[in-house]
Amino acid sequence: MLDSKVPAGPVERKWNDYKGHVKLVNPANKRKLEVIVVGTGLAGASAAATLAELGYRVKAFCFQDSPRRAHSIAAQGGINAAKNYQNDGDSVFRLFYDTLKGGDYRSREANTYRLAEVSANIIDQCVAQGVPFAREYGGLLDNRSFGGVQVKRTFYAAGQTGQQLLLGAYQALERQVALGNVTMYARHEMQDLVIIDGKARGIICRNLITGELERFFGHAVLLCSGGYGNVFYLSTNAMGCNVTAAWKAHKKGAYFANPCYTQIHPTCIPVTGDHQSKLTLMSESLRNDGRIWVPKNQNETRKANDIPEEERDYYLERRYPAFGNLVPRDVASRAAKERCDAGYGVGTTKQAVYLDFRYNLINKYGRAEASRHGIENPDTETLVRLGKEVVKEKYGNLFDMYERITGENPYEVPMRIYPAVHYTMGGLWVDYELMTSIQGLYALGECNFSDHGANRLGASALMQGLADGYFVIPYTIGNYLANEISVKPVPTTHEAFEAAEKAVSDRMNHLMNIKGKQSVETFHKRLGKIMWEKCGMARNEAGLKEGIEEIRALRKEFWNDLKIPGEIKEMNPELDKANRVADFMELGELMCIDALNRTESCGCHFREESQTADGEALRIDDQFQHVSAWEFKGDDNWELHKEHLEFELAKPTQRNYK
Repeated sequence: MLDSKVPAGPVERKWNDYKGHVKLVNPANKRKLEVIVVGTGLAGASAAATLAELGYRVKAFCFQDSPRRAHSIAAQGGINAAKNYQNDGDSVFRLFYDTLKGGDYRSREANTYRLAEVSANIIDQCVAQGVPFAREYGGLLDNRSFGGVQVKRTFYAAGQTGQQLLLGAYQALERQVALGNVTMYARHEMQDLVIIDGKARGIICRNLITGELERFFGHAVLLCSGGYGNVFYLSTNAMGCNVTAAWKAHKKGAYFANPCYTQIHPTCIPVTGDHQSKLTLMSESLRNDGRIWVPKNQNETRKANDIPEEERDYYLERRYPAFGNLVPRDVASRAAKERCDAGYGVGTTKQAVYLDFRYNLINKYGRAEASRHGIENPDTETLVRLGKEVVKEKYGNLFDMYERITGENPYEVPMRIYPAVHYTMGGLWVDYELMTSIQGLYALGECNFSDHGANRLGASALMQGLADGYFVIPYTIGNYLANEISVKPVPTTHEAFEAAEKAVSDRMNHLMNIKGKQSVETFHKRLGKIMWEKCGMARNEAGLKEGIEEIRALRKEFWNDLKIPGEIKEMNPELDKANRVADFMELGELMCIDALNRTESCGCHFREESQTADGEALRIDDQFQHVSAWEFKGDDNWELHKEHLEFELAKPTQRNYK
């Protein structure tokens, strides 16, 4: 049975009631308890810093050379919070409702409401840490719009919000390192979870510099290791991002929930060829001031600026007049794919659409600036110059990034964009306390499934990571550790540690001894191609069944023809990648199985057999209003457990952004 441990009572009072009745650990006892945190992104760094500040003894791990290199640093557009600074009707309820609706009613209502409830605290915390959010002329924090909402609630720092937020959490973490409350282990990658008497009690890590396996004890283990988008090979994730920590926990008994929910981001620089190892995100915030369009003529060969206004199809504004360019990511992505598939794509590959800023450069910002400077009857050139300065202040680093990659100036010509794999809403199943199905093992941030349902709204990832680390786990972990204060630290010579390390060592030796002919990169690329074609933006029964068989065949080939140079007991990036790709092989199969099992369409999961007459996602609530939590039973074998989703405050309706 899946017990979500959601407190009784009205949704809007659950969190406060929980905090008022939860078990506590007194300060003297906290010093006796050791907590392991795997990952140092926003969720991990904030959790480690906060728990150490409370008095727990924390060990933090990251596979990068510094905690500040965690992938949270790459987030661009902003972080949501229900502050209502714009006085445009925002509230905790509206943030909750937009998030639940944006996720197509496939998230846990109580978790989503709690996320909205603590959002305002996050901004206060970050401002106190010195995060340089953008400000209005009067000095108040500025906000901008993001997809799926009709209010301005996104706080931002130009196009580098993730970097600034991570620096805030990082400095809090490093303060605790300096005080001796956190022991930091950089260049260490978790390889297995150690379970003793049914409870998570430690991890096995590989020292990525020496190649040695090391053992670490903890009274509880927090996984904050991010998402698994790199299963597709080409994604907006850093190349090192992986699923290994979560997958090892899954194979030890932690249920994996909704693995097929993969977000396709609508505004990425398109694929240009086989030479690419990753894709580059252009922040969704650009849709706030840019207009997306394609030519009205199929197979158009003229340059964008040569196509007159009357021959441009602003298809999002046409199809979704209420939200226009600010529809949720899954809706915008599918609409772009539909236009390109129909022959209206642009660029050399015809797999792109235009994101154009010229209209707002002139009419929104240029005219406002001209009025502010008292310039009467400005010509177009003046309007563009004035508007460019405003846009440059908001998005300058993103425009510079685009020009460096493509060689085109987006102030003068429209950006070319196309959807790409970005975020994963699936992850380890957790209850209301963020505990997995293994006692003492928690999952925070993108590593868990709980808050976003079948589609994440833009600027909500940073919000969830910091909410979990700063404001949720400090309360919920105490409820568990209050019963662990008499547990003495288990020596790492315990037989469970011995067995776990041996299993890791045997697997590495097996990988090294294959001595085949194909590189890890070759297998990863082939896996990514299968995943994108069979389990990408659109899925169908035949394709998913083919994908499962192709992945199984590829995995068999991987374990028989893989070539890894070097040795185990040394710095060996190819061995590190092989470990990760081996896990991606198994995850990819489960993703296809989950997508095949869920015969409805919802959010980013679009089954071609389940769509409305006008091509929108068609949910089937009487059959699929549940979380699909998969239990690992052995190779190619999983058992499905279902958590039925109840909605008290926001009843499910068919999404409508028109």
